Amino acid sequence: MQIILHRFDLQLKHTFTIAHDSRDVQPTLIVELSDGNLSGFGEATSNPYYGITIENMSAALEGVRSVVEHNEFESAEDLWAQTHRLLKENPFAQCALDEAAHDLFSKKKNLKLYENWGLSTDHNPLTNFTIGIDSVEKMVAKMKELPWPIYKIKLGTNEDLRIVAELRKNTDSIFRVDANCAWTAEQTIRFAPELKALGVEFIEQPLAAGDLEGMKKVYAESVLPVLADESCIVEKDVANCKGLFHGVNIKLTKCGGLTPALRMIKEAKQLGMKTMVGCMTESSVGISAIAHLLPLLDYVDMDGSLLIKNDPAEGVSFDYGKVIYADTYGTGAKLL
Repeated sequence: MQIILHRFDLQLKHTFTIAHDSRDVQPTLIVELSDGNLSGFGEATSNPYYGITIENMSAALEGVRSVVEHNEFESAEDLWAQTHRLLKENPFAQCALDEAAHDLFSKKKNLKLYENWGLSTDHNPLTNFTIGIDSVEKMVAKMKELPWPIYKIKLGTNEDLRIVAELRKNTDSIFRVDANCAWTAEQTIRFAPELKALGVEFIEQPLAAGDLEGMKKVYAESVLPVLADESCIVEKDVANCKGLFHGVNIKLTKCGGLTPALRMIKEAKQLGMKTMVGCMTESSVGISAIAHLLPLLDYVDMDGSLLIKNDPAEGVSFDYGKVIYADTYGTGAKLL
């Protein structure tokens, strides 16, 4: 097999702002894994919060090139296991390679990826659409630009409750809110009843990842469920979230791809927690990979390709929150 790297700068339709970041351009690295006949595609975006750049992802993948190109693998899981020792310090790079491997091995079997896993898509959850932090007027305009059944609202300002109240005046859609570690336990518990009254379904990562005592208090006293994001990065974190969160939001880039995500989802379910997968503003390559996990999830945030205006790929599409799979094998993603 051959590794081919493709770098793109994804132009966002709107400036995307969360509690600790703001950007107009999202650099991304797409990995093509070719056997000379078929190609599989995977993706990971750069992320300054986690120290991930296109350059260090590319360097990490060059470090496993000889392993990948000079060995035979029985499956995507086998490839992940044989490269993990070299890639464990850069899970984003591991993710892109792992997605490409799952895509390629499913294509070899003439199966869609979810079919290769033996899953049915009959009861897939709808994806939310994210509204980044902005003036209330611009946040309302973003909702009107794309009517959607579920909105995820980024918060972490001095006017969070007012923002949600103003947005509620303009839609009957379900709300989810994500504070990205910006609140205290006391704020979260105080905000929760008002947010619930405004039609909010759950709160994502209200406190800093290390505030365990605060999360114990929130878990016990919040009238809304709380889901972990920054507190649930890799596999060992799932068990640590039990008793602190009602569910986990798994990011493929952070945990190292589809292979560990499947294990994390299984463990979370065994522990009685809700399961969600989120995106990192990927193109249709990364978003299409997420789509095949839908039969295993309670919630999903896979709107990355909807937030960019120069998608270099095509794959899954959307119909008012519903994912429409491409009529091809693997993940359905391909470069344009």
